[in-house]
Amino acid sequence: MTVRHERANVADRAISAALAEIERIETVLSLYRPDSEICRLNRDGRLDHPHPYFVEVLCKALDMSERSGGAFDVTVQPLWDLYAAAKKAGRIPDADAIAAARAKVDWRKIEVSADRIQLKGAGMAVTLNAIAQGFAADRVLAVLRDHDIQHALVNTGEIGALGRKADNEPWTVGIQHPRRPDAYVALTRIEDCCMATSGDYETTFSLDHAYHHIFDPATGRSPDAFSSVTVVAPAGADADALATAVFVMGVEKGLGLIQSSPRAEAFFVFKDGRSIATRGFPTA
Repeated sequence: MTVRHERANVADRAISAALAEIERIETVLSLYRPDSEICRLNRDGRLDHPHPYFVEVLCKALDMSERSGGAFDVTVQPLWDLYAAAKKAGRIPDADAIAAARAKVDWRKIEVSADRIQLKGAGMAVTLNAIAQGFAADRVLAVLRDHDIQHALVNTGEIGALGRKADNEPWTVGIQHPRRPDAYVALTRIEDCCMATSGDYETTFSLDHAYHHIFDPATGRSPDAFSSVTVVAPAGADADALATAVFVMGVEKGLGLIQSSPRAEAFFVFKDGRSIATRGFPTA
């Protein structure tokens, strides 16, 4: 977190409040905390009296599922579990195992209300890793604004920007090169918006990046068009979900989804190393 304010004590209070907000989000949405609300939902298939953040994020996720024709689906966690277990055994899952896991994936079988979240299919489980980091960026920025911060850059796993740098220029942010950990494939200049990237390099199940943590719910396998998709949008949750949805949909359908999303722009890196950007993408 980088926060600009003329009074250090105001900046310090804002940062402390933002960190407390991240902790609050973790208790609701983290898959790595056994007592989080999402882990309780996955364990029990039902969660009564969910935190409003959980309801909000799931509603946003289901809306993206509808808009993307199911390419974005938060119920792919059974596929993740399958591939992670197979990787430990030094193999890739076979077709029968993938089909069995796919049978547990269906965003339409999530019921969400302010009083209860319920998974209606046997063996279903939810992951919000394709939207929760963007949502966290949104919440952190909101807390900073509430504390009189007008200029900040935050990284919650996805990037959120308020205002500008001290030199009155937009914030400059690098897009990770998908094959060179120490390099950027492009630089962006952003202000008052968020940026999210989905890539085949974050968690891989095969050395050739053919199998990784992004799954096509229709096949149970990883899409093969892109190495990464970066989306800039007004809200982090939208940018995050759009990046994953477009990664699954491919360039033609993905461009259609971007064009139907107000003030969203995208940068694509293909498996062969080529890259293209939409006309309004803010490259530096």
